Amino acid sequence: MSESRTMPPIEETGLTQGEVITLKKSGLDNTVKASTSRSLVDIVRANVFTLFNGIIFAAMVMVLITGSWKDAVFGLIIIINTGIGICTELKAKRTLDKLSILVASDYLVHRDGKDVEVPHNDIVLGDLMWIRSGEQVPADAQIVHTWGLELDESMLTGESRTVRKGEGCDIFSGSTAISGMALVKVTATGEHSYAAKLTAQAKVYKKTVSDLNKGINTILKFMTFLVVPLCVLLIWSQVRTVGGWNAAISTGEWRSAVISAVAGVVGMIPEGLVLLTSLNFALAAIRLARKNTLVQELESVETLARVDCLNLDKTGTVTDGTIRLDSVELLDIRSAGTMCGNVNEHDVRQALFDLSNEGQPNGTGQAILSGLREQGFADGTVEARVPFSSARKWSSIYDGNAVWTMGAPEVILSQIDGDHADILKQVNDFANDGNRVLLVARIDGAAPDDYETNPKLNPASCPVALVCCSEHIRADAEETLAWFREQGVRCRVISGDNPVTVGAIARKVHLTGVHEPRFMDARELPADITELAQVLENVDVLGRVLPDQKKAIVEALHAGEHVVAMTGDGVNDALAIKEADLGIAMGNAAPATKAVAQVVLVDSKFSHLPDVVARGRQVMANMERVASLFLVKTVYSALISLGVVLTQIPFPYLPRHITYVGGLTIGVPAFILALAPNTRRYIPGFLKRVLHFAVPCGVAVGLSILSTSWLLPIFMKWDVQDSGAQLAMLRGVNAIILLMMGVFVLARVARPLHSWRGILVLAFATIGFGGMLVKPVADFFALVVPTGQMLAATTVAMALSALVFLVCLRLVPKIPSIVPYFKKTRQS
Repeated sequence: MSESRTMPPIEETGLTQGEVITLKKSGLDNTVKASTSRSLVDIVRANVFTLFNGIIFAAMVMVLITGSWKDAVFGLIIIINTGIGICTELKAKRTLDKLSILVASDYLVHRDGKDVEVPHNDIVLGDLMWIRSGEQVPADAQIVHTWGLELDESMLTGESRTVRKGEGCDIFSGSTAISGMALVKVTATGEHSYAAKLTAQAKVYKKTVSDLNKGINTILKFMTFLVVPLCVLLIWSQVRTVGGWNAAISTGEWRSAVISAVAGVVGMIPEGLVLLTSLNFALAAIRLARKNTLVQELESVETLARVDCLNLDKTGTVTDGTIRLDSVELLDIRSAGTMCGNVNEHDVRQALFDLSNEGQPNGTGQAILSGLREQGFADGTVEARVPFSSARKWSSIYDGNAVWTMGAPEVILSQIDGDHADILKQVNDFANDGNRVLLVARIDGAAPDDYETNPKLNPASCPVALVCCSEHIRADAEETLAWFREQGVRCRVISGDNPVTVGAIARKVHLTGVHEPRFMDARELPADITELAQVLENVDVLGRVLPDQKKAIVEALHAGEHVVAMTGDGVNDALAIKEADLGIAMGNAAPATKAVAQVVLVDSKFSHLPDVVARGRQVMANMERVASLFLVKTVYSALISLGVVLTQIPFPYLPRHITYVGGLTIGVPAFILALAPNTRRYIPGFLKRVLHFAVPCGVAVGLSILSTSWLLPIFMKWDVQDSGAQLAMLRGVNAIILLMMGVFVLARVARPLHSWRGILVLAFATIGFGGMLVKPVADFFALVVPTGQMLAATTVAMALSALVFLVCLRLVPKIPSIVPYFKKTRQS
């Protein structure tokens, strides 16, 4: 709890520290039973009790019962998968929870006659709390005093219009202060508050529907129906090959039948696919966290990869939000009539100071206050106030003599009488130099009775001055925008400021490269979403955008089948950020904006966005490679198992063979490929593309193994007469074929091979075939180095398998490689 700056004076003293302690002990604080990430128990449970782990564990127990512990070595996969998954997710949890604290919002409460800042959970029932512009209401409350508080209750009611609240009105958690401020008394906290669930939307492990997860879940469902019946059929067929159940039990051959069946089952399980998916998401979140980027939904990493349209809020993204007051230009009001009264520069500057001196001024207001304080101005007389609203685009005060209004020149001039073409020309001239221009208007006389409750601009008001402010462009803005252009991401700047001003800034940072950015006033945009989508295709900069228009712009881009990312820091960005496929909030953003964003740039640096997008692309593009490797094994294992059942032959290889080959051609290479740089933009259709690759490759491997198993016993003269020794030699040959085909598939997935990927394939091929020459390795994995007639037969089988591989790839015309060459693609 920390003491804050002084707010407007009030008579109430608020709760005492003793009362606060008592209320907390009674459970009347604002704690909501919702954490930012999964608990340790949830993480362990999710990683241990999986379908794959259950199948592998059951298969391992079956093999151990036979006494062949070497063939049960695949069971280590459970320990490795589970351990890696738990450790990675715990690291992600610690990293993200620590980062979540940095973006957590504190609230200002009035206790013991002082204003102090406390965390969300430390608010208690009966607290006097300040609600300021940009803050999301954390608990239900009743207004005690108000200074023009306007709320956006869209999260509760679905209505996007703002609601003005007076003293005695109830406000509810989940609504957001758009303008003004109020002192409120908390009436309900924690789980008892209205819409408490809506105030906790920033969930790190919130499961969202994604193309990748849908594809993997489809694979899992298919495997569930396939594995069990195939296992039963395999055991039945293997028992028949040794003479039936009586012979199998009396001779002990049932053990061989069980081991053979397990070999087929283990091969069908893509055991590392789920692990690498969650591992990739978690590692992406950790890497981004190291660059002060908080990923609040891990599954949103997929969305990062698909983004092709980025909407930027100018302030806080292209510019760093630093604003300074440059000048106050008095207008010629001699012909404006008697309603303007006698106005001098000092009166204008004093009114400008008072107009900006709201309870929670925005960046422009703070810059004006800072500049005028240096000139010796201080608080003046303000009898009534209408705070600034992004929907109105103006604020107003009544000083006892006149009503002063400050805001967007085009908006104010369009609502007051007279021809103001000359003033608009001056505004555009200033804006063309990149200035943010405001207009000050005045009308003599008393404010209307409904001045504060029903704010309206008096048409008889007279424009008296133009205020010029300038923004500081971020040093990294131009480079960052250039990166997005290279990556095919269309950037648009959307702002509430003058479109000419925003266009000038867009021109300075080369938003559209060598082309002149096209800008327009959002007030001219069509309301129809279809028409709006067509207009947006030819617009790069939009000014004078209203909050609900920002949301409509996102909807229109969706109608054009774009994947939209939206950045912002103000409350007026929250609706659009929530509507976008990927919401990105700045670390200094309003609490409501951060709550609905999937990604928060904690240090508010626009230059992190390329890392965000590139990391998403890396994860998704690499997961497509990895899934292809695992699914090839699933396809050929299922095909071989089916061939074994139908032709009643012994299973072609042992479980330890598939463990050896799978580890060297799938497991370890997949882990390396999953973490490799990759900036290919992800396109929906993950499962279709993976199957398009995996099915022909899997069929090729399966037919190669089955062909060898069918033909070699017929045409080969064995050096040994014992059937068991012959089967062992045949399985040894098949292990070699399986390793060779695995290297072929790995080479196809890892392309292009002219880089480190070629060395990767060569290294694992060397390790695989070289392991056969190492006696302890060969003995443990039952590997055979062919000699004599067997060497000739193996050579013929390898040639036949290579031919089968090429023929199978040709069966499906124009099979696309899922990993295109990236000669001209910039690697992340």
